[in-house]
Amino acid sequence: MGAWLLHKLAWTLGIGAVVAMMLYMGDWAVWRIRVARGGGMGQVQRTEVQVASLKGNKLEYYYGGQWMAACSKSIFPQAGEGACWWIERHREVIQRY
Repeated sequence: MGAWLLHKLAWTLGIGAVVAMMLYMGDWAVWRIRVARGGGMGQVQRTEVQVASLKGNKLEYYYGGQWMAACSKSIFPQAGEGACWWIERHREVIQRY
């Protein structure tokens, strides 16, 4: 019984790895086609906030500015940039000191 379960688990993990690899390769191919046509990269406005700890468990917030961050229009991060769908949902960059 234990060997059968281990075999099924290994088979399932192997299939999952193959599916994930195929998804990444397909996403990369679609992204490369978009880049070739001039639309594979985008920009998202981000805001930086710095948080400093004070005495008495108090926090002080400092506005760090805004900038346009480059992003890839794909499911996974490409070209060293984050995916636009992820960055759009996480526009604030919080740094704690």
